[in-house]
Amino acid sequence: MRMNEALVGDAATRLRRAHGQLAGVIAMMEAGEDCAKVLTQLAAVSKAIDRAGFKLVASGLKYCQAAQERGEEAPMSVAELEKLFLALA
Repeated sequence: MRMNEALVGDAATRLRRAHGQLAGVIAMMEAGEDCAKVLTQLAAVSKAIDRAGFKLVASGLKYCQAAQERGEEAPMSVAELEKLFLALA
């Protein structure tokens, strides 16, 4: 399934935000910040990336379901989407 703006949407925004957060985490590490603070921020980055991935899978499910409802062949099967979802979990 090709990525398009309708599928990417919020996920790209989340990843841009995570990109900035990750730069902040690196800066914290290089500045010798407290380990607990660094790990807290790193966990937030990780969660943001996970949520972006789940958003992509959810968008893919909606896209495929809409295609089926229009009588078209879905670009991905439910099994393929499930495999992608499980890869993120």
